[in-house]
Amino acid sequence: MIAFIDDHRGAYGVEPICKVLPIAPSTYHAHVAKRADPTRLSARARRDDALMPEVGRVFEENFGVYGVRKVWRQLKREGHDVARCTVARLMQTIGLQGVIRGKPVRTTISDKATPCPLDHVNRQFKAEHPNALWLSDFTYVATWAGFVYVAFVIDAYARRIVGWRVSRTAHAGFVLDALEQALHDRRPLRRGGLVHHSDRGSQGGFNWSSQHFDGGGCDEPSKATFRSVWTDAIVFPRSTASGRTR
Repeated sequence: MIAFIDDHRGAYGVEPICKVLPIAPSTYHAHVAKRADPTRLSARARRDDALMPEVGRVFEENFGVYGVRKVWRQLKREGHDVARCTVARLMQTIGLQGVIRGKPVRTTISDKATPCPLDHVNRQFKAEHPNALWLSDFTYVATWAGFVYVAFVIDAYARRIVGWRVSRTAHAGFVLDALEQALHDRRPLRRGGLVHHSDRGSQGGFNWSSQHFDGGGCDEPSKATFRSVWTDAIVFPRSTASGRTR
C-alpha cells in the first residue's frame, strides 16, 4: 500500500487514497519519515537491515543450498547473536529458500481444460448457519515413515473440521471418504442449500467429489478459479519438508 500511495499521491493526494485503502494518513507519513531518516526505525528494524546482508552473504557463499538451520548455525559460528526464527523470517523476506531433498510434493495440479462447476463463493468464506458452506482441500504432512496426505472438510460457519482422512497416496477414494464422513456426521438436509467448495485441482480428487453426492446433502458444488480456498480466509497449515507447518 505504501508503494501504491507513492505512485499515485501526485495525482490524487495522500488523504483521498487513504480513505479508500485501509490505512491512515498518519501511518503513511510515519513510514515516509522512517524511510527518510533511518534513525526513526525501531531497534528490530535496524537490526533486520544489518542482518539481511549477512544472511544473503552466507546463502550465496554456500552455493544457494543452505536452508534456515544451516544459515543460522553459520551465523552463530561467525559470532552473530541471532535467533533461528529471525533467520527464517529474514530469509522469507528476502525470498531465499534452501534446496530440499527429494521430489517436491504438489497437492494442486490445475487443468483449465477440465470442466468444473462455477465458483459460487467468490472468496466470501462466510456462512450464516451450519451446513451452508463446506470448504475442502488436502495437503501433505512429513512423518518419520514418509509423506502422508490429509484431506479435510471444514464447515465455514463454525470453522470446524467435519470430515477428514489420511492416505499414503493422493487418490480420489480417501478424499471422498472425508466427504462421506462429513455427510454422515452432519447429515445436511436435501436441498438445504449446502455449497461444497474446493480448489481447482485436477488430479482426481475433489473434481470428482463435487458431482458425487447427488443423493446426499451437497446441493451446490463450487470450484475456486485460482489459488487455494484457504488463502486469506481460513488458516490451513501447509507442511514443509522438515515436518513443520506454516
